[in-house]
Amino acid sequence: MTTASLDKQPHEVASMFDGVAANYDLTNDVLSLGQARLWRKEVAKAVGARPGQLVLDLAAGTATSSLPFAAAGAYVVPCDFSLGMLREGKKRNPWLPLTAGDATKLPFKDGSFDSVTISFGLRNVQDTDAALRELYRVTKPGGQVVICEFSQPTWAPFRTVYTEYLMRAMPPVARAVSSNPDAYVYLADSIRAWPDQPALAALLQKAGWSKVAWRNLSGGIVALHRGVKH
Repeated sequence: MTTASLDKQPHEVASMFDGVAANYDLTNDVLSLGQARLWRKEVAKAVGARPGQLVLDLAAGTATSSLPFAAAGAYVVPCDFSLGMLREGKKRNPWLPLTAGDATKLPFKDGSFDSVTISFGLRNVQDTDAALRELYRVTKPGGQVVICEFSQPTWAPFRTVYTEYLMRAMPPVARAVSSNPDAYVYLADSIRAWPDQPALAALLQKAGWSKVAWRNLSGGIVALHRGVKH
């Protein structure tokens, strides 16, 4: 499956993220009404990184999402396709091994990582199936994937309110706090076009992952999907 690229090529998406790197974390906190930090904590719990483990944090951006894994004693590799994000991350966390990489052609050997995770980045990959297969390839047998991504609110009235926020409130808020508000209009569109919880679970199974399950956060605005490699 190819996700809704919304008429943007991979290099255009990378350039877009390059342009918002400096204020990306702050903007996310504002637009998510402070929920982004809570979601990162839930990802860290789900991954459950332990000392000595190898963790791949894909679409790591400025590597903010990688810090909890490092704090747990794991060796974490933050990886992203946006060089602007990586440069900003290197300024903030020079000790982390930030790595440039395409989610559909990862620069790692088969079976390298105990856990692989991606937060709010999978829907920006042009070929979702290829990315899920690549994550599977670089995971050790018995290892796991944890995906945190925007999803579909489970309560219909709330889903309507949420959609209205995405399409009407997000653009003006983004204009106020972001250096590139058009990037957040794109992100709002990509969220609306993204598969719901069961559909993403099916894509994980198709890529080879077993024991696939998901848990809703914030009423389904975000979902955590997990899978295991046999």
